[in-house]
Amino acid sequence: MSFPRNIFVLSTGRCGSTTLARACGHLTSHTSASASRTHLLGDARLDYDVDHIEIDNRLSWLLGRLDEEWGDDAAYVHLTRIREEVAASFAARKNPGILQAYRNGILLGSGWRAEPPARTDVALDYVDTVTANIRAFLKDKTHVMAMKLETMEQDFPRFVDWIGATGDIDAGLKELAERHNATAS
Repeated sequence: MSFPRNIFVLSTGRCGSTTLARACGHLTSHTSASASRTHLLGDARLDYDVDHIEIDNRLSWLLGRLDEEWGDDAAYVHLTRIREEVAASFAARKNPGILQAYRNGILLGSGWRAEPPARTDVALDYVDTVTANIRAFLKDKTHVMAMKLETMEQDFPRFVDWIGATGDIDAGLKELAERHNATAS
């Protein structure tokens, strides 16, 4: 089996995914995008072009469909960040976004109060749930790589080599030095 031409970056969000997407934007061998098909339904949602890197934390809720559509015919990156830092970032956001959807739609509002400690508890539960879902999905996949926000500057060149990508790697590394979509303090 040759190396897959499509790569899916799976994450909780709030872990450098936007920054990684910016870095991958300097690759010439692959297209890349962050959450590029979230507006689509059905088969169109997972109908990515060949040689594409998709970075979308919402894919963690579509893992069954991702497995049916792509299975072991794609490569996967599990992008992580220190658990408590992800939760703190979610809890501090003015627009809680996916965390609010998790709290209201999955947990049916349980455990939520306006005070930050309760938000952090919900965020930790979200991080643990999504991380467990991703790990379970990846356990039988052949082409898997782990990346961490804390070591992304070392992981990015390894990632580029792993997928056989070409492009302006130095420009990609410069993107990693900037904080993209960071939660305001």
